[in-house]
This record gives sequence, structure tokens and C-alpha cells, in this order.
Amino acid sequence: MPIVGEGGATTLKKTVCLIKIQHFHPTAHHRGTLHSTPQQLHATEMKILIQSVLSLIAVLKLTAGAEQIIYAQVGETITLQPPAGTSPHLYLYWRSGSLELAWRNNYGGWGVTEEAAKKWVNKLSLSGGSLIIKEIQEEHFGTVSCEVNRGRDLVVDTVTYKILKLNVTVTPSTPLLPGESLSLICNADKPQSQRKPQTHWLDPQGRTQNCNQGQLTVKATGQHSGQWTCVVPYDRKEKRASASVTVIDLSPAPSRPQYTSKSSPLKIPCSIPDHFSWEQIKAKGIQGGHWHFVPKPGSSPISGHPQRLFSLSLGDSPTWLTNQNRDLDLLNKKPGDLTLTRRLGREDDSGDYMCTLNFENDLTLNRTVQVEVLQIFSSPQTELISGQQLNLTCGLGHPLPSDLRLKWVPPKTSSLSSAPTSDLNRSHFTIPAVGTGDGGKWKCELLQGETVLTWVVITLKIEPRLSVWMLVIICSVTVIVFLLLLLLVFILCRRRQRKTSRLRHRLCQCKNPKPKGFYRT
Repeated sequence: MPIVGEGGATTLKKTVCLIKIQHFHPTAHHRGTLHSTPQQLHATEMKILIQSVLSLIAVLKLTAGAEQIIYAQVGETITLQPPAGTSPHLYLYWRSGSLELAWRNNYGGWGVTEEAAKKWVNKLSLSGGSLIIKEIQEEHFGTVSCEVNRGRDLVVDTVTYKILKLNVTVTPSTPLLPGESLSLICNADKPQSQRKPQTHWLDPQGRTQNCNQGQLTVKATGQHSGQWTCVVPYDRKEKRASASVTVIDLSPAPSRPQYTSKSSPLKIPCSIPDHFSWEQIKAKGIQGGHWHFVPKPGSSPISGHPQRLFSLSLGDSPTWLTNQNRDLDLLNKKPGDLTLTRRLGREDDSGDYMCTLNFENDLTLNRTVQVEVLQIFSSPQTELISGQQLNLTCGLGHPLPSDLRLKWVPPKTSSLSSAPTSDLNRSHFTIPAVGTGDGGKWKCELLQGETVLTWVVITLKIEPRLSVWMLVIICSVTVIVFLLLLLLVFILCRRRQRKTSRLRHRLCQCKNPKPKGFYRT
């Protein structure tokens, strides 16, 4: 029991006297009821006595000092503060049971006792009157008190700290794989004469998890990886203790599809975060891995049927083997990086791409990445004659999500290059009569806010329309050229006939002599 000095004894005497005065000297109210019955007088005296006893208990409790609860984990550093408002000109004595730990005098001097320094090696220090216990150990849990004295024997205030142990364990030791059992235990010592605290756990996202007396068992997922927090409520306060959990999992899949086109690159992400080594993955019993592709319905003759693209071959040097060639390449050759790329997308790239790693005990890591292709359709075709009607459509083959929009970028020579922005943010528009200035590259961009997700380009070729005079001129030139050719052929034929006739007159056939032949006359 804390030491009570002279001042404390005086206070107790005054309190006892006050109780006696109240008991034997009725107040004016009581004097006005002298004619009351003995039963009424007895009830009134009992009421006064009870109130006085309660007052005495309050005074004794105040004199004896307050008790505070402190929860700590083994290895944690805690700071115990003296009573609030303690003047630096008062004496402080820190004790653990009968062992004096540290002191501070009214001149600012302080120290750790020799006996405490031997028992609590390099664990104790004072800072502004507060006692600091570094890296608390099993033997340090218990009661520590701080006594405030005005002189050597005059006790001004006392505070007692009950240091209770808080133990947090994670079973089994991490890292874990998704699907494995994870057990978290938070055990807080029960304060004397109080109920055991109703502890609970907060997951790495800060959400409260239902548990049974501080014990929580779950099937591990990627979201369980991180810092878990055990919360111990007590005395209108709470103590928090952390436990680290590591779950090996693939990086989260993109929250929206990956967009590509035949004019922009294709990238399909899937990988194990860099802070996990391949040695850790091997230690968890990896069996293999693969990539599958399921085409979007209607985008391919084999829509809906999975195609195996790559397989992971294990060995001294793990490598990815190509099963089906879609001109896709692995971004890196590291076994834990499964990201696929191609310089340009294709119209048949739409669908679901699934990367999977297989482990022992039928445990798997897998992610599905959806890919959509942006396309432009031109009607009637991409080669037109000036004056024809043109219909252009850009899209993904379904209505766009509310946070996405399209933007057309026509050639600078087109009349639509100066059109209002709203006219160029539609998926479809019609040009009643195209001109030669509308020829060139038309670009359609898919945007989220101001970020371009992908784009596609189409090239239009517009030939000038032929007028009536141009047709007349072309026909006239054609006729003239035709007549000139006829005349040339006629002249050549006449010259050849005349040459043949002249040759016949100069030659004759002779009968004698007998040998046959032609002879010059």
C-alpha cells in the first residue's frame, strides 16, 4: 500500500471527524423534525452514514493513488509518465514492488539505482521524469509505481502502472499461397478484477474481422497480404499491435479491359511482384504454368474454345514454350513475369487471356485479362469518288462505358477538321458528299478523361469526279487516237502490198534446164 505522509494522515483525520459531526449533530433540517418517530430518525441517520462512508472511500482512493493499465508486447519500448501536472521541483521515485528503479530530485538530478541497473541491464532511463523501458522482456511485466514527494516523507501523489502482456502470433509462418489456412491469435492478459478485453482484428484494408476471443482463422487470399492489427480496448482506451502476413500472389488484373487496335500495340499484363524471388516460389512447390486464350464470341471461327498459347517448362533454367503461334511474345524472359506483347493488335485479339501458375496440393494462381479491339468501318469502302456519300463508324462492337468517349481526328485538308468538337465525339457520322480534301488518314481515339487508351487509323482515297466537258474531251481524244492508229495501220499495209508486187515482176520460173528453181532473166 502506498506510503501516506503526515499530510495524508491529517486529511484522513479530518474526514473521520466530519463523519462523526454529521452523525451526532443533526442539521437544521433534522432539528426541525425532533418530533419524528424513531423509525424515521433511524432511516435518516443511516442515509447520512452511507453518504459519509462513500465520501471516505473516495478520499482513501484519491490518497492511495490511481492505477493505470499498460499493454505491451515483448521487445516493445514503453514510456510511463508521472502524474499529470507534476512540478519539476518535486521528488519522483519509480519502484517495481520493493525494488527502487529510478529517482529524480527537486534540483533536476536523476538516476537509475545500482540494483535496478544490474537487474534491468540497459533497459531503464528517465526523460523529463518519465520512465522509459526499452525492449521489455517477460520478467518486466507486472506493477510499476511512481511516487511524488514534496519532501522526503510527504507524499503528494502516487500512480501505479499495471504492465500486462499482449502476445500476437501468426500460424503458419508466412509466406503463404492463396487458399492456405491462416490463423491469427491476439492474446491479452486479463486485468485483475476486470473482464478480459474483447479484442478484434483489422485486416490490411482496415476492415474489422469477426473473431473468437482474439483468434481468427481464414483462407488466405492476396488481399490478406500486409499488416494486420490487433485492437485491445480497455479503460476507454485501446492498444494496437501489428502482425505482418505475406501471401504470394499474382499482381491484380486490370480493373478494365486492355484496349488495342491494328494501329496500336497490344500488352497483356500478368506477373508476380518483384519483391517475391523465384526461390520463394520454388519453395512453395510450383508445378508449372500456362497461358490460355478464349476468343470473344463472333470474333473468330473457334470462338469460345480455349487455346493454349504458352507453357512453363521447369528445370534448372525455367523457360516458356510456345504452343500456339499468335505472334505474341513474352515481355521478359523471367519465369515470374508472364506479360504478353505484340507490336500491333489484330482484329481477332478480342477475348479473355488467362495466365495460371500451378502448385502442390492443387493450389493455383491465376488472372484473367480481357482484351477489346477498337475498329473503324467505312461504307461503302475506303476508295471513293468525289461526291459519294461516306459513312464512318468507330467502336468496340458494343456501347461504351459511361467513363469512356471517342474522338475523331480527320485530315487537316478535310472540311470536318474545323467542325465543332461535339460533332467529332460520335461513334458514327455521315458525309453526304466527300471531296478530295477528305482523303488521307482518319484517326479514331478511345479516351478516358484526357488519357488516350488506344487509337485506330484508316486511310481514305478519294478520286476527283469527272465532269461532262472532261468526258467529252476524254472521248474526243480517244476517238482521235483511234483514228490515227487506223490511218497508221492502213499506210503500213499499203506500203507492204506495193513492195510485194514489185518483187513478183522481177522474178520468173524456168522449165529448162531441168533443175528446178528461179533464174534472173
